Amino acid sequence: MENRIITTKIGVYSHNELSAEDKNLVECAKNATATSYSPYSKFQVGAALLLDNGEVISGSNQENAAFPSGTCAERTTIFYASARYPGVRFRKLAIAAFTEGMFVEEPVSPCGACRQAILEYEKLGGEPIEILLVGRDKVYKLAGIRSLLPLSFEDF
Repeated sequence: MENRIITTKIGVYSHNELSAEDKNLVECAKNATATSYSPYSKFQVGAALLLDNGEVISGSNQENAAFPSGTCAERTTIFYASARYPGVRFRKLAIAAFTEGMFVEEPVSPCGACRQAILEYEKLGGEPIEILLVGRDKVYKLAGIRSLLPLSFEDF
């Protein structure tokens, strides 16, 4: 038997330690939570994506009474960006969540389906997409989605 250890490097930043570019992206993700349609979970998620051409695209989770028919903020955002700007590489993705009248204390992470979808666009762009997970007082920075998905579907 062989054992393998998988580790993830996560930078933990206060909001004040972020670059101006990252602060802007975080604010766009936070603002996007207001466009969430989440009458069932009451958990509003917003995402903001910085493209290589300088455009910032944002989106939010959209729920439906038929639960599988809804979509997460991350996929709403990246699918729209790909449709609107085909072939333009994605550079950074920020994700924020709001519930019970405030932003969540601990940063939230994309679900497995979103992780796999983000990986598809990393492969398409040929470079990692930096991930910013936003909490009330801190932001987790990851070099790319493989930090959250080390054993992806394509690896087998």
